[in-house]
Amino acid sequence: MFLVSNWRAFGLGLSAVVIFFVTGFAGCTVIEPPPDFTQRPSAADVTFDEISKRYLAQMLPLTPVQATALGEHRYDANLDDVGAEGRAQRTGLARQLLAQLQTVDVAQLNRAHQVDSRLLRSELEYEIWNAEQLQEWRWNPLVYTELAGKSVYLLMARDFAPLPVRLHSVGARLSELPRLLSQVRESLDPARVPRIHAETAVKQNTGVLSLIDELVVPQLGTLPEAQQAELKAAIARARTAVAQHQIWLEKKLLPAASGDFRLGAALYDAKLRFALDSPLSRQEIRSRAESELKRVRAEMYDIARAVLAGRSDAPPLPVMPNPEEQQAGIVAALELAYDQRPARTKVFEAAQHAFEETQRFVRAHDLVTVYDDPIEIIPMPEFQRGVALAYCDSPGPLDKGQKTFYAVSPIPDDWSESQVTSFLREYNTRSIYNLTIHEAMPGHYLQLMHANRYDSPLRAVLASGSFIEGWAVYAEGMMVEEGFLDHDPLMQLVQLKWYLRTVGNAILDQAVQVDGMSREDALRLMTHDTFQQEREAAGKWVRAQLTAAQLPTYFVGVEEHLALREEARKVWGKDFTLKRYHDAVLSYGSPPVRYARELMLELPIE
Repeated sequence: MFLVSNWRAFGLGLSAVVIFFVTGFAGCTVIEPPPDFTQRPSAADVTFDEISKRYLAQMLPLTPVQATALGEHRYDANLDDVGAEGRAQRTGLARQLLAQLQTVDVAQLNRAHQVDSRLLRSELEYEIWNAEQLQEWRWNPLVYTELAGKSVYLLMARDFAPLPVRLHSVGARLSELPRLLSQVRESLDPARVPRIHAETAVKQNTGVLSLIDELVVPQLGTLPEAQQAELKAAIARARTAVAQHQIWLEKKLLPAASGDFRLGAALYDAKLRFALDSPLSRQEIRSRAESELKRVRAEMYDIARAVLAGRSDAPPLPVMPNPEEQQAGIVAALELAYDQRPARTKVFEAAQHAFEETQRFVRAHDLVTVYDDPIEIIPMPEFQRGVALAYCDSPGPLDKGQKTFYAVSPIPDDWSESQVTSFLREYNTRSIYNLTIHEAMPGHYLQLMHANRYDSPLRAVLASGSFIEGWAVYAEGMMVEEGFLDHDPLMQLVQLKWYLRTVGNAILDQAVQVDGMSREDALRLMTHDTFQQEREAAGKWVRAQLTAAQLPTYFVGVEEHLALREEARKVWGKDFTLKRYHDAVLSYGSPPVRYARELMLELPIE
């Protein structure tokens, strides 16, 4: 998973999400350089450059925590203004920039700028729509718990500057935390806050104190005494402010929280358009997902019949099964994969081995160009454990020279044996391979090492979540297609199970947010139809209530990537190779797939 740099599809707090930040520029070599930057710039190109530079120069100071995430560190000592004045500044700037964009003749732009101008227009329109229509600032307290947590975490997570400089910025932000939390209480309307959001905020509010204790306090001794005293005073003020805010959350917000977590059709459809930038409608996504659900289950059953053939303990496996026989056959075959899982204390080693094996396979089969950008496999920081097994944590797109971390979580010490068993049944040995493909090689880590080399900071800042997540899901299936683990049928089965989870996510999101799907029906979709473990499904139900329009990015993205590959295969004919295709599609940064298609196949930019 990753967290899109403009945060538009997410509403979870830091302690409740897996974090993935878009990587920084490590060079400027493009695999198959499109002609976008070789043309003599037109007057329209010059004007658009000025607008895009103004966006980066003026919007980032108004969102300093986001600026830190993106790798712009001039505002590291500042904390966002989340009050009325701050919102007015951001929406006002968005309106000004939109008005300037309207004066640009898009037809006179080079092809790269035609894409970037559409991305910028969408982002500015979203800024205004979110402030005035969706109004998350009014009803979603998790926007603020996430902001508070990131304000500290992003400064301490990596060595982009000397430690004393970063600690000074932490102190400055902590000094501003009482002001921010006061603005939060003024902004939120308790009657509009859904109860699930209020309950989650109560749990997450003190997370910033955990970050202080785990990341900041142990470093106090590195500062001179006077600076230590200043930082300790800022920490004390922050503790008091968080404690006061906790009382407000528990005594005022939670009792009054009565909003509906479901967005409804109008708001959901609008947010979906912004999140995906895809021609697919909600109804088309649902139809495709339900069709895929049937197709993939049938394919899984065929694999199960082959895997279970000749086993005395196998259930009946007719060629044409009824629904119960199909379910029993797939479950029985998956049990064979679940039985092969790492020991409780060997998860980290299993992930290290999986990375080595996936990297070796990609290089040996020459599937895509692999650069030597630095990556380190690390134990997951303690405060982030228990949500997912692993994540890829990369620096912001404006950072330079920082390495990527593939973070892997040990099993928490306080988990019971039943919790551990449930978790490792879901994340069995082959699932760890699949997860490593998704997060690292050739998924997020590899895709973004290519994106680093595309010469457009604006496109990097406005990266498409559906392109990035879709590529990672595509990579899972592609590796199995190419014979990873020597065409192991259980690996094929596990990969299809993971893909089925992607399909289920797309159905679940709109069914919950628009159609009123109940918890019972949601859990059946996840545990029965898509074979997820109960622990995974229960967490996904919470996520489906807290977020909207992010879960479909995986399915829509992979559908578009697969369709584009087949179109390229037809257009290029005998000249098609996987490596040529992969290097080409990854050479344009991370725009929505529709634009990668138009750029790669030299089609008009629609």
